[in-house]
Amino acid sequence: MFFSTLFLALSMSADAFAAALGKGTRLDKPGWGEALRTGAIFGSIEAITPVIGWALGRAASRYIEAFDHWIAFGLLLVIGGKMIWDAARRHAEEEKPQSHSFAVLALTAIGTSIDALAVGVTLALIDASIIVNALAIGAATFVMTTIGVMAGRFLGEKFGRYAEAAGGVVLIVIGTKILLDHTLLRP
Repeated sequence: MFFSTLFLALSMSADAFAAALGKGTRLDKPGWGEALRTGAIFGSIEAITPVIGWALGRAASRYIEAFDHWIAFGLLLVIGGKMIWDAARRHAEEEKPQSHSFAVLALTAIGTSIDALAVGVTLALIDASIIVNALAIGAATFVMTTIGVMAGRFLGEKFGRYAEAAGGVVLIVIGTKILLDHTLLRP
């Protein structure tokens, strides 16, 4: 039980880590305060979404399954596209922001946590403990996102706009993978 919960939590935090890496490259030398803030936002949302999925799974899982992947794809496509657009338009000497707005971080976190919503539905169907799993997912996401922002700082300093654009591409790829997993690749 412990290892399956740990594996679930780490796999749910992988998308958030990739997104945080891109967010870290976009900032001007983010510090631990910004990394922890980002981790807290992502971790909280990632802990809440499986609970919502669990509740939906208890109530009406077939309704949310029909469109959750489209929401994730749309959010990540827009956010990733904006990151690429900003990277292409920004000149090397242009100043980077010190932090991201709450709204930008929350929307990115929601986009990367749609899979946790689906996991919550599954947890309801197998009657697993939602509290233990949600807390594990939230904690793993908090840690991985915080690390991702700080790693993005290093990549941003070394590779600048290219790392930022790559972060946008990663978000689009994650969204596309979610969409494909729920449409074309579904057995």
